[in-house]
Amino acid sequence: MKQKALAALLYLFALMPFWFIYMISDVLYYVFYYVIRYRKNVVFDNLRNSFPEKSEEEIIKIAKKFYRFFPDMILECLKFKNISLAEVKKRITLVNEHELTRHLDQNRTVIAVTAHYGNWEYGIHRLGAITEAPTLIVYKPLNNKTIDNVYNQIRSRFGAIMVPMKQIVRHLAKLRGKPSVSVFVADQAPLYSDADYFLQFLNQETLVYTGVERISKMTNGPVVFCHIGRKEKRGYYFCKFTTLIENPSSYSEKEITHIHNAFTEKIIREEPQYWLWTHRRWKRKRRK
Repeated sequence: MKQKALAALLYLFALMPFWFIYMISDVLYYVFYYVIRYRKNVVFDNLRNSFPEKSEEEIIKIAKKFYRFFPDMILECLKFKNISLAEVKKRITLVNEHELTRHLDQNRTVIAVTAHYGNWEYGIHRLGAITEAPTLIVYKPLNNKTIDNVYNQIRSRFGAIMVPMKQIVRHLAKLRGKPSVSVFVADQAPLYSDADYFLQFLNQETLVYTGVERISKMTNGPVVFCHIGRKEKRGYYFCKFTTLIENPSSYSEKEITHIHNAFTEKIIREEPQYWLWTHRRWKRKRRK
């Protein structure tokens, strides 16, 4: 019953036109930033630690740009309950699509990497409709099963297959010998039980998943980064594909992990306002 009620509420919200939800978003900016001060301590601590070279004035400017974008991203995601594929294709432009499809044409397993940047949910919708090859979205299940089920139904509307991260090896084994795409949102904060490797990311020692590297070496699948950035026009994005790794077997241990995290950091530094700064990314510290 709870799941049906949530799905119904999302459907009703999704009927609202984009121009109206952006009016709501303009109000939410002031609510989040000035009234309830939503996770402002987390956002400012993250920004100051990530960019120690920037002045306080610059940090505030980035924070305000982020809080302007943040409600847009949330409300855009709520529209996905009934958004059409044609509308998704109109709102997210593919750049360098051949950097994905050429590997599939060679009958390879592509390991696609993205981040909590821009509107990554748009990317999930769009990636599910690029190719007839299976597109597996590797995710960390939410504790709330009702929300998890509803959002996974929405995310899989255009063909994407939602796969809990602990089941990805099993799914890929079933697809052995066939081209496929496995999409990892690789900048999540792992549990200690799931990861033990630290590297420097945005000027801080950061616990990271090494799953992208392990799966790419297991399948000898190329690693392709999906940069989901925002265009100047509100509500419109691009997804730019860049092959970071052609042949994983030729790389040393943890080298692939460093490469895709460094690429993520480069994108964040170029336009930091589009990364998810409310995320408690550095809550895991090295155990003594």
